[in-house]
Amino acid sequence: MFFTVFREFFIPLRNENKSYPTGMNPQKVIIPDNLETALTAAVAECERDRIFLLADETTERLCLPLIAEFPCLAGAQTIVIGATDANKTIDSLAHVWEELGKGGATRHSLLINIGGGMVTDLGGFAASTFKRGINYINIPTTLLSMVDASVGGKTGINFRGLKNEIGVFNNARSVILDTRFLRTMDAENTLSGYAEMLKHGLISDEKMWAELLNFPIDALDTPDRLRQLQRMVADSVAVKERIVTEDPTEQGIRKALNLGHTAGHAFESLALTRTPVLHGYAVAWGLVCELYLSAIKTGFPTDRLHQTVAFIKEHYGKMAITCDDYPTLLELMTHDKKNTAGIINFTLLGGIGDIRINQTATKDEIFEALDFYREG
Repeated sequence: MFFTVFREFFIPLRNENKSYPTGMNPQKVIIPDNLETALTAAVAECERDRIFLLADETTERLCLPLIAEFPCLAGAQTIVIGATDANKTIDSLAHVWEELGKGGATRHSLLINIGGGMVTDLGGFAASTFKRGINYINIPTTLLSMVDASVGGKTGINFRGLKNEIGVFNNARSVILDTRFLRTMDAENTLSGYAEMLKHGLISDEKMWAELLNFPIDALDTPDRLRQLQRMVADSVAVKERIVTEDPTEQGIRKALNLGHTAGHAFESLALTRTPVLHGYAVAWGLVCELYLSAIKTGFPTDRLHQTVAFIKEHYGKMAITCDDYPTLLELMTHDKKNTAGIINFTLLGGIGDIRINQTATKDEIFEALDFYREG
């Protein structure tokens, strides 16, 4: 069965200073002992008449200084955009294009994105479209971008209030995962990334899922716990890399990675009209709804449902919604990119690691799942 071989793939990822190819254009995922050595090698493998660094206002201050003096970046030009997902817009994209043009970028230039998922998504899209495509490297600096956004070749921006509505599939040449950047993160952003790791555990196996539920993610106060988290990040990335390699353009099994995202993106889009929330929080809330649908439609065990939901409620709380919000959430789900002919498409589970893609649900079943989320 597909997921029985995953542990064999996890083991080598635990060793640092190794790189791992994925699908589409050549890409390496690197977990380095030395960031400068890894970045120097990654830059050397790319065509580059000019180098540009893309950061947001936060990572410019907290993260860019950690690499700015590396000799391999001598003469690099820095482009800065606004922080947070509110700036993942066509205006920010146009600003990056404009700055690349002003800086003399050509089809032979290199863009290095250093930041969270918003920066790697938008920067990847900017690189994929400027001069019909230039090379880019991702250096994710948040847990969410390490385990999700920066790996797998999805790039894009939000448009007309919808998440990632415009974008392309195009891999970075290299993705450098240095968990030392996590020292710059607050607790909320750490939890946001951890929600994607929890999703990876659910689509993988019981051992990974149980470790995630029992790990003290809110107490990263010892070197041993940080080392354990680094190994868990490698495991999580391995899940995504294995799936993306098999299905780079989401025609089949890659839809497994959408668990929690149909409902989650609806929560996230609704929040944009109120108080924006971090992506991982919305995914966690989406997991509650979609695991409930899994329990009533595909036989997901109720004990695993309640254990997972209890963890999510303890760490992520709930978005305040009422029955009056259900039609809006349903309408937002109809805009999900996984849909076909207007039919809402879910990824559900028959059990942990037992993935059921291309599942549908009725309006009443979706409203019942929202009831479970709101009242449970």
